[in-house]
Amino acid sequence: MKAITFALLPRLLLVCLTVGLAGCDLEALLADPKVVQKEADSRAIGGACRHGLRSIEDCYSMNEKASKAAIFAGWKDMDQYMRDNKIDGIEPKGLKPPAPAASTPTGENAGASEPASDNKAEATAPKDNAKASSKSKTAKKPAA
Repeated sequence: MKAITFALLPRLLLVCLTVGLAGCDLEALLADPKVVQKEADSRAIGGACRHGLRSIEDCYSMNEKASKAAIFAGWKDMDQYMRDNKIDGIEPKGLKPPAPAASTPTGENAGASEPASDNKAEATAPKDNAKASSKSKTAKKPAA
């Protein structure tokens, strides 16, 4: 009788182990942590965009490197959460989404769109070079 129970013990252990592991999500256990983190970040970005009252398209354009599927999942989850709990969104105060390309200006105001700081930088650059060259000329003179 004892020989039968010792022979069944490894088989019983194997069956219990198989049944126990059948319910595990092995993909989640074996997934690359960087990929999991990137997807979690993308979901968080989507949720933040929804809470910040941004459209999904604006969210996609502002976060081009993030997964669109994960952004949408986060946006959708936050939308449902906000509807269930009657939460109002917050008006965004940071970056604005990129505006569509406007037509090029024509007429008298065509040059007005150039920043004035570029002209100042160009005007001061030769003066700085002139000062540096005059210093080098005085340094090359031999002492009398």
